[in-house]
Amino acid sequence: MGNPVLKTPNIDAIAAEGRRFEKFYVSIPICMPNRATLFTGRMPSLHGARCNGAPLSLSSNTMTELMRSAGYHTELIGKAHLQNMTGRPAMSPRPEHPGLTEPAPALAEARLNPWSDGRYDQEDSRLWAENQDYDVSLPYYGFAQMDLSTLHGDMVGGNWRRWARRNCADFDSRVGPDNAAPDPRYRTPQAYRTRVPEEIYPTRYVVDRTLERLDALSADADTPFFLVASFPDPHHPFTPPGRYWDLYDPATIPVPASLAGGEKGATPALAHLRAARAAGSANTQGTLPYAVDAREAQEAIALTYGMIAMIDDGVGEITARLAELGLDDNTVVIFMSDHGDFMGDHGLMLKAALHYQGLVRVPFIWKEPGLPQPGVATQALHSTVDIARSILKRAGLAPYIGMQGTDLAASLADPAAKGAEAVLIEEDGHEPAMGFAAPVRVRSVLTARHRLSIYEGVTWGELYDLQEDPHETTNLFDDPSSEPLRRRMFELLARQMMIHADRSPFPTGRA
Repeated sequence: MGNPVLKTPNIDAIAAEGRRFEKFYVSIPICMPNRATLFTGRMPSLHGARCNGAPLSLSSNTMTELMRSAGYHTELIGKAHLQNMTGRPAMSPRPEHPGLTEPAPALAEARLNPWSDGRYDQEDSRLWAENQDYDVSLPYYGFAQMDLSTLHGDMVGGNWRRWARRNCADFDSRVGPDNAAPDPRYRTPQAYRTRVPEEIYPTRYVVDRTLERLDALSADADTPFFLVASFPDPHHPFTPPGRYWDLYDPATIPVPASLAGGEKGATPALAHLRAARAAGSANTQGTLPYAVDAREAQEAIALTYGMIAMIDDGVGEITARLAELGLDDNTVVIFMSDHGDFMGDHGLMLKAALHYQGLVRVPFIWKEPGLPQPGVATQALHSTVDIARSILKRAGLAPYIGMQGTDLAASLADPAAKGAEAVLIEEDGHEPAMGFAAPVRVRSVLTARHRLSIYEGVTWGELYDLQEDPHETTNLFDDPSSEPLRRRMFELLARQMMIHADRSPFPTGRA
């Protein structure tokens, strides 16, 4: 997609035979809720997993449930993240009501006993480590089989860690930052040179298990399959193993154009993050954004490219095996990501709240036999909420009531199709941060040219012309000459929020 440094020949090969979507957006730029949207086809405000730490209800319907019921073998290998992975308590303080009697725990939420309908600890890395017989209960949100990886970098748990221990006698003395090999060349936060070998790194595990499952699935030609190979990388901590650590030299990485600052109308949240780092008070070891300098950004990008290169090598093995098994002429291949990363844009790392393009625009490629005009990219506007409905339609299955999104069929048939008029992005934070007094709540609407973002509890917002200002450095929100555009975008936001209101359950009768 024009990157002058990163090489991804195997993913490029999928794009050369498929449809690359250049304006594909997340429904929320956070792991858990966007993955829940992927499988449910519903916005986070509807499916309820609205932030990291709020698991997807076991009563949620999913596209995988429909496919499994229709005879598909459904399987996920790698990261699921539909439930909490850490076992740590919530970071958001619970509301307090001085002088009032608090409801009993069973009555404390809008739904009665919301977590009493089954196990919500199935991805808890701590429990996997304590009990070698621990596993998910199948089916898991419609997946009939699962090889689970939790967390990221070389700190992954679940099935991977058990597999790694079996395949590496001294595994425990190699894994994690305390066992990392020293490399004083790197000072970017959350980067360390793992001593876990390439052949047992989590990316390798996902590839090996996927190849094994394709071999088994090919033997049953009468059963269609839906197989998800879900790599925990690329993600912080930055720990590409072996040769992938040095594959890209940070000095060759262009510094992001917006890193130096100087934005016109910079938001208070952005200013807060930069000031915290300058004052030495920023938490650079957590999961929320922090500011970086040019060298730190170059190092993080180079290491991320190493992680991506390892994934690309694995993608090549998977697509080659599809061809060897004769499955490539009857299989839809989709390549995607659950969110982006600031990765140095505006001098920030990680993700949350500020819906810059690097965070909310993600790769999406759809390849299938007989696709019209293969290799031609589309500018059609789409988002994560469109995926479930599109996969079901390709499988000949109707969606359930309440599934949202727009089918991708028109954009697959014709790369000149326009897609949606606008896409909605929601985000609810899980703790106070970035200068906000409470967990941040953001709603953004994007068209092919503009982005509007508004935040709960503050009067400032963001409005950008993505055509004239692709790096989003000129905030037009308070520009008097942009008032007509601002009104139009607010109208689009209101209409998108109405479109994405719930239509489930279907009325049971006439009142």
